[in-house]
Amino acid sequence: MASKIELIGVPLDENSSYLRGAAAGPAAMVEALHCDSANLWTETGFDMAPVLLDKGSLTLPDGEAAIRAIEEAATEAGRSGTPIFLGGDHSVTYPLVKGLRRAVDDFAILHFDAHPDCYEAFEGNPYSHASPFTRIMEDGCCTRLVSVGIRTASGEQRDVRERLGIEWLEMKDRAAWPRLSFDTPVYVSFDLDVLDPAFVPGVSHHEPGGMSVREALDILHALDAPIVGADVVELNPSRDVNGVTAMVAAKILREIAGVMLRNGS
Repeated sequence: MASKIELIGVPLDENSSYLRGAAAGPAAMVEALHCDSANLWTETGFDMAPVLLDKGSLTLPDGEAAIRAIEEAATEAGRSGTPIFLGGDHSVTYPLVKGLRRAVDDFAILHFDAHPDCYEAFEGNPYSHASPFTRIMEDGCCTRLVSVGIRTASGEQRDVRERLGIEWLEMKDRAAWPRLSFDTPVYVSFDLDVLDPAFVPGVSHHEPGGMSVREALDILHALDAPIVGADVVELNPSRDVNGVTAMVAAKILREIAGVMLRNGS
C-alpha cells in the first residue's frame, strides 16, 4: 500500500486548441484541496492529510522540450512512489503515461472525458490536447484504453478508435454501460469536462450532457484494480464560478487517492 501519494503540478496549456488558462489549474486545485470548507477524509474512509505530499509544480520549458521534461518527471515519480499529476491541459497525459511506463509494469488506462482526444494531430499539432491517446496507443504505452463519458466524436476519431482498438463508453449509452473490470493495474486520466458543465463551469470546453459528479465517483469507487498513477486535467480557473470547479477537482483528486490506498496501489 502506498504510504505517500505525491501531488505534482504540470502547468502546461500551450497545446490547448481553444482557450488558454489550464496552466493555472494545479495551483487552484491545491488551494481547493486545503480549503477550510471541507476536510481531507475520503468517502472510502481514509484521512489523506498524512498521505498526500505536495511536491509543487514542474518548471517547464516551451515546445517539445516541455514534453520531454514531463516524461522524465513522470519516470522519476513512478520510481519513487504513486503520483497524482495536476494539469494543465490534456496534452500532458501522453508524456506522463510514457514516462510512467518506464518505471512500472504494464497497466491499462481509464480515461474520463467528453472528448476521445484521439485525433491524429489536431490542427497539425501531434502534441495537441486533442491527440494524446493516439500517441499513447501508437507507442504501446498501455495494454488497454477505456474512455468513458464520450459525447462528441468526429469521424476521424471514430476511425482512429477502430484502428487502435480503443474502447468507448458513450454518454448516449449510459443506461447500458457494463461494470468495468481490469486484469492489470490502472492509470486514471480524469478530464474534468467529462462532467456536465452544470458541475464544472471552469473548463475550457463546455459540453452539455455529461456525467454528474456522483456518477463519476461511482465508477472510481468501483475500480477493482490497483492504481499506479493518475492525472486530473483541464481545470481553467479563469472560467470558474465561485471556485466550484476547483472544489470538484479537489474532490475527484481526493477520491482517486482514497481508491489508491484501498486497492493497495
